[in-house]
This record gives sequence, C-alpha cells and structure tokens, in this order.
Amino acid sequence: MAVSTPPDILYRMAFAGIRGMGVELAQRLLDVVGSEKEFFAMSDSDLKSITRSSSKVWERAHRDEMLRKAERELEFVESKNIKVSYFTDADFPQRLLNASDAPVLLYTIGGCDLNAKHVISIVGTRRSTHYGATFCDKLVEGLSLLLDNDLVIVSGLAYGTDINAHRAALRYGIPTVGVQACGLNKIYPANHRNDAAHMVQQGGAVVSDYTSQDVIHSVNFLARNRIIAALSDCTVVVESASKGGSLVTANIAASYSRDVFTVPGRVNDEFSKGCNRLIMNNQAAAITCAEDLLKAMRWESKLVPEKAKELELFPQLNKEEQTVVDTLRKQGDLHINDLAGLMALPIYRLMAILVELDTKGVIATLPGCRYSLK
Repeated sequence: MAVSTPPDILYRMAFAGIRGMGVELAQRLLDVVGSEKEFFAMSDSDLKSITRSSSKVWERAHRDEMLRKAERELEFVESKNIKVSYFTDADFPQRLLNASDAPVLLYTIGGCDLNAKHVISIVGTRRSTHYGATFCDKLVEGLSLLLDNDLVIVSGLAYGTDINAHRAALRYGIPTVGVQACGLNKIYPANHRNDAAHMVQQGGAVVSDYTSQDVIHSVNFLARNRIIAALSDCTVVVESASKGGSLVTANIAASYSRDVFTVPGRVNDEFSKGCNRLIMNNQAAAITCAEDLLKAMRWESKLVPEKAKELELFPQLNKEEQTVVDTLRKQGDLHINDLAGLMALPIYRLMAILVELDTKGVIATLPGCRYSLK
C-alpha cells in the first residue's frame, strides 16, 4: 500500500530541516507566520524581525537550500514508500510532543502504531553478556505474557542489548521499533538489515529524523537516544559499563519525567557497574522480571490474579540449588571441580543439582565442564 503525502509536505520537510528546529520553536514560528509555505516566502528582514535574531539560518540562502534538499528528499521518500510524520499530524507520536527537544518530523518505514498503549525502550551495552542477553529475553517474554497486544518495544538497532531486544520482540510476537542515527536509505549497522526487514514485516518499524542526504556522525547516536527515550513510557537499561550511551538515554528519559529501570548485577562485573550506580544514585529502580516493571508502572496484567504467576529471572529453588546460583553469581563461570570444592560437595551430588538447574533453565553448560548462570 502506497504512502500518501499531503500537498504541503515539501514545505514541512524543508521547515524541519532548519538548523535547531524543534517542536517548541516550530509552534511559536507558525503561530506568527501562519504556515510553513509563508515562512519560506517571507523576506529576510521580516523573518529576522519576528525571530529577533540575525542568525544565518533565517536568511534566504539557507531557506532556499533547505527547499532544494527537501525536493531531493521528497523524491526519495516517495520512491521508497516512506511515511513522513509531522508534529501537527494526528498520528504523530504523542509522547514525543512532551519532550522539549523533540524533532518536528519523523521518517518511518513500517506501519507500527507509535501511539500504542504501552511503549517500552530497552537499551544497554553493545557488548552484551550472556546474563544480559538472557535477562532481555526473559523480560520481553514476560511482557508478552502479562500485557495485552497493545505493546511496542523500542531500541536503537545497535549491536548487543539493542538487537537482543528487537530479536526477543520478534520471537514473542511484539511489534518493535528501531530508531536510527542515519537516514532510511541504509540500515546501520548493515549486519542488522535482515532484522530490520523482519521488524517491518511483523508489524514494527524503523524510524529516523535524519534524511537520506545526512552524513553519519558520532553525535548522531547521542541525538538519536533522545527519540528512543521520548517515544516510550519507560526505559530499561539492561547492562552498562560505568560510561555509555545507554546511561545517556536513561538520563534523557529521566529529564522527560519518564520512568527508568535497570537490572542489578554483580559489583565486579564490568557491564553491571553503570546499572548498579543508577540504582545507588536513585536514578533508576531495580527490576528482576517483567512483573516488577508492571507493578512499578501500575499497569494492569492481562492475567487474572489467581492465575498470574511470578515471572522471575530464576524459578523457585531449593537450598542447595540456591547455593549453586549464589556461588556462580559471585564467582562467575566455574569448572565443576572448582564449584564442588567451593560447595564441599562430591561430584556425583553436584552433578545431580546441575542437571536440575539446567532443566529449570537457570544455568548454562559451557565447554570444558564449566557452568555459568543464564
């Protein structure tokens, strides 16, 4: 189905391309000048008088360049069936409008409803560990079981936690949205092209506020994070080192008065340091499962209370099983001989416990008779 474009879209695209243009500034200008078309028809002197600024962005040369760029971009979006959403459109993401630095315009491939009832961003390190990947999968699975169908998962299509979140959403039938730091003429990173295609095919989308003519810069990724945060009701940081883009996203989400959650980890784990610090500084609430998130957000579960079960990262364990879990959590992956020594258990007895934990999906068996938490 072809995407229809309104007749004034050219001026809207050019207007959005003006350097520094955001929703608040755009609305103030339109309240005075009347329309985007009139904005481009005004003289330099009149426009500078209205804005009380002598910036070159209001000059005819810059505005004409934005129009030429918009003409080229309009040809591209129409040829690729890309939807252009403007901040005054009824279906523009309403959560974005509550962010002070929201973009005026979004380019979208896919038919995902960005105004769904529940929208959750999941972010984290590009160097996701087994612990983080497993938690991400369990969290998304739990959300799919507890919430109704009006749920969307948002992330940034990057390596690590981002792609784990998108793939988990695809596995459990949840629409998922990838926010790009470049135009929709490419998927970045290219290795995730097939994932992006599956996301669109399964009711999700890929979105960006960049045009196909914009060059990728490192600052784009930080700017992209504001959209990830603003599209969502809450942001979950799964794993993060002491510094990283996901912590920036968490801070941006908090600045928008959105809830921020994170996953606690061992104090000596590199990619739990940032999460533990968020908790310690009261910048994020700790969660261990999907039910924790629902309780914190005060969202109603679709499971009736008498049938609802706790969707925790780890199932109910007996005393010996819990001791094994606690040991692996503290020490990291261990050889069976080392684990037996730490627990003062004979190998045959420990092996029976490990088999039971493996059956429950709590531990992973690694090469060389080593074991780790999932």
